[in-house]
Amino acid sequence: MKAMILAAGRGERMGELTRDIPKPLIIAKGKPLIQWHLEKLSDTGFEDIVINVCYLPEIIKDFVGDGSRWNLNVTYSEENPILETAGGIKKALPLLGKEPFSVINADIFSNFDYAKLKLIELNNSSDGHLVLVKNPEHNQAGDFGLLDNDCLAANSDILYTFSGIAVYHPKFFNGIESGIKMQLLPLLKSAISKSLIKGELFKGFWSDIGTPERLEIINKRD
Repeated sequence: MKAMILAAGRGERMGELTRDIPKPLIIAKGKPLIQWHLEKLSDTGFEDIVINVCYLPEIIKDFVGDGSRWNLNVTYSEENPILETAGGIKKALPLLGKEPFSVINADIFSNFDYAKLKLIELNNSSDGHLVLVKNPEHNQAGDFGLLDNDCLAANSDILYTFSGIAVYHPKFFNGIESGIKMQLLPLLKSAISKSLIKGELFKGFWSDIGTPERLEIINKRD
């Protein structure tokens, strides 16, 4: 299975921290965020990684290189302008191939075991599998419900937060054109309404590092 790391965004809410470096290179617990993902992917048997870049792309490419120091083969999908999540993944499909692939947001920090991603099988009745987490303070309303059959629901008594970790089948993106700027949520809502997206609830540690305050909490964590 190939994996894609979403690293194109600027991270404007990080303020001065992303003025001169892209958000994936912000230091968390002694390492750039993206390095944590690369190490975990390598340690769990992934080999081929696609990284999309847009804001200060050369800095990311200079740091990661071809991925060989992590025993990875890294290729880049460059965007200008930024295409948002769905648009960015669609543009990268020629690099990701025809089989299901993992997608991970560069700006999250968790102890989720990436080896589990390789065990997820998407059959003809499933276009994607999302890892959900309990709602953090900044997203108390949640995003999606999780039904007994592991299908996601747009409306449910209990809603969880999408972690930014998922597996998709390329066909999930068939309905949009390459090069089009598009967020992921409209595609997800459409597929969820047809019971085409499944998921799981991860109860371990997870954080979306969207603000300096959340980064500080991570850096203070034992």
